[in-house]
Amino acid sequence: MTNNPILSIKNLKVIFSATVPGTRKKVDARAVDGVSLDIARAETVALVGESGSGKTSIANAVMRLVNPSAGSIEFEGTDLVKLSGEALRTMRPRFQMIFQDPFESLDPRRTVLDTVIEPLIIHKIGASDDERRAMAITALERAGLVPAEQIGARFTFQLSGGQRQRVAIASAMILEPALVVADEPVSMLDVSLRAGILKVMRDMRDRMGVSYLFITHDLSLAWMFADRIAVVYLGRIIEEAPSAELIANPSHPYTQALVSVIPVPETNSNRERIVLSGEIPNPTAIPAGCRFHPRCPKFRELGEPSQCTTQDPELHTITFNGEGVHKVACHFAD
Repeated sequence: MTNNPILSIKNLKVIFSATVPGTRKKVDARAVDGVSLDIARAETVALVGESGSGKTSIANAVMRLVNPSAGSIEFEGTDLVKLSGEALRTMRPRFQMIFQDPFESLDPRRTVLDTVIEPLIIHKIGASDDERRAMAITALERAGLVPAEQIGARFTFQLSGGQRQRVAIASAMILEPALVVADEPVSMLDVSLRAGILKVMRDMRDRMGVSYLFITHDLSLAWMFADRIAVVYLGRIIEEAPSAELIANPSHPYTQALVSVIPVPETNSNRERIVLSGEIPNPTAIPAGCRFHPRCPKFRELGEPSQCTTQDPELHTITFNGEGVHKVACHFAD
């Protein structure tokens, strides 16, 4: 539990209605199925998991882009789930989002400067056009877009992918939010550009004290960038720990498989790679018991123990070196 968290998610659920293919039957798709997570001020927490695990649904619920079906999302002491209309709009400058695809998230008909100024106009920040322009120039410079005046005069479609994502970062940060949700912010970029974008985000965290909820499918990226990692599988957090601790001591079989395929610099490493069979199940048909057991190597190694098929394990604390900061949802993690 994080002391005085800036964001505190409790038992969050997001359930969509889906139609069974070939029929008119409606079923529930449990995209998020009871997630609890705290984030401290100036802390970066990464959500890691495969496509379809529920990471983006958690992010969209936090941003109130989708309505939670149950649970609470307390941000700076206010439950966002209970807000709507003007009350929610008043809070929005304090929490912002960086989307995955800068080619889709920016309007190609606008100049860079107009794009960055727009949030100030929407939220009525700045006493004059000149003041807002100066704020936008500063935001572009902090995002690494220099000379800012020259780049600001371009249209967003004239920029490279890395430059567009820097514009998206500047647009989010110009409001000086306390929390930024970053949904796969570098996955659409070349590997050569990723480090620069993450450095900009880290510098802004250090300068502004912003907290990040960082969504990624890349565990090695989360290890490098985040203070803490929460591993998500089929709508649930199944392991959570400080980044270095989770990589050193992965305790859930799913996390162990993810860690086993992280590239290592030692060319002669004999580390065994764990390749999981099958794919993540459909959220309309979550397996009984532990939701990971149909793909779990440990389940087969232990002779398919019955509790794995009948009891859904709770996230509980385990200790390494006497410290209770590591949580895992597995019957046999200890």
